[in-house]
Amino acid sequence: MRTVRCGRPAGAVGSAGAAGPAGAVGSAGAVCTAAAWVVLGAVLLVAVAGPLVAGSTRSEAGPLLPPGPGHPLGTDVLGRDVLALALTGGRTVLLLAGASLALAYLVGVPLALTMVGHSRRWVDEAVLHGLDTVLALPGLLVLLVLASTGEQHAFGVVVAVAALQLPAVVRLARSAALAPACRTVVETMVLQGEPWWRIHLWHTGRAVLAPVAVDAGTRLILVLQLIASANFLGLGLAGSTADWAVLVERNRDALVLQPLAVLVPAGLLVALCAGANVVVDRVTRSSREPRARRLRWWFRSAPARRDEEMAG
Repeated sequence: MRTVRCGRPAGAVGSAGAAGPAGAVGSAGAVCTAAAWVVLGAVLLVAVAGPLVAGSTRSEAGPLLPPGPGHPLGTDVLGRDVLALALTGGRTVLLLAGASLALAYLVGVPLALTMVGHSRRWVDEAVLHGLDTVLALPGLLVLLVLASTGEQHAFGVVVAVAALQLPAVVRLARSAALAPACRTVVETMVLQGEPWWRIHLWHTGRAVLAPVAVDAGTRLILVLQLIASANFLGLGLAGSTADWAVLVERNRDALVLQPLAVLVPAGLLVALCAGANVVVDRVTRSSREPRARRLRWWFRSAPARRDEEMAG
């Protein structure tokens, strides 16, 4: 007599066991991504809409007061309300970071396209060697040297941070413009007699747009860190400016007496960088998944195509 056993087939048990951990990892990743979106959205909301609802940031009370009526988070070393400063201090961080990032790409991408379209190879090599010199300089060391001069210029910080990002931006745009698929179309357009600007600024510029957009998301985090470091060193903004990094620097000596004056702006900076890091990483992976899926399909279907060719 043949015994019939009830239950799940062996293959199904193995697949379910394999899918269990993968599903748990996927769920954890989704929760982490959702939390990062919430944190980033909350910090951006504070930075953008905070100045509209913040109170006065002038010195209207005693210094280093604990939380109490009229000052929910206490006051800083200058007697200013910490809550109002926290709501107002994110605007300068976003403005300086956005300006630095925009300047780096507005200079770097056209420079890379000009290098690719130039007929003289020595010009391309000379520019790359010059950019390699800048690339070898540590960003924080450059900011420390600039801070030692004692000058405070927000525009100087924007230019310095943009210059530090310029070599990587130029190399990325140049590599995208020299991709084989892009060069094939460029050679065809040259044979057709298309003008130089249409080939290298219009077609090649559109070809490098996607890699540049992905790189901008990841580079934003580094720019935010450099801008915050510059403001902490007193390089970009005055000590009385309502800025998260400036607040940390001004109140660090009073951390024991009034910790909220340091922890609140520092926490907002950490949340901004960490949230942006996770979100950008997730968006970048999502943009690469369709291509990876197509490549997996191609390699998996290769044996079937080979069998069909042999049968034919």
